[in-house]
Amino acid sequence: MKYFLFLIFIFNSALGYAQQAELKFKDKIHRSGKIIEGEKIKYTYQFANNGDAPLIFLKYDVACPCTVVKLPKAPILPGEKEVVLVEFDTTDKIGYQDRTVTIYSNALKSPHEIRFTLNVINQN
Repeated sequence: MKYFLFLIFIFNSALGYAQQAELKFKDKIHRSGKIIEGEKIKYTYQFANNGDAPLIFLKYDVACPCTVVKLPKAPILPGEKEVVLVEFDTTDKIGYQDRTVTIYSNALKSPHEIRFTLNVINQN
């Protein structure tokens, strides 16, 4: 009897661990071209949870405080689509900018990276 219960426990545990969220972005890179220095640029990155467990965002990393990221706070259920919002302040950022946002979640293959590029020009 103990052997039978042990097998049921192992089988049930294996099924629970098999479920995984899967983060899939529609587009991971936005290219903006020339932007006048001082503007705040907003990017929207659409994604879906293609896994079979809820997707939960944990944190993000950026290179400087000029980039702000808004991640969904509620879990994203399997099959649902949502967006990550990124805002970049171009003040004092003259020249070519290639920025990466690293996103940590409970998804398979975490962390994930999204990027944006632009050329900030001085209007003066």
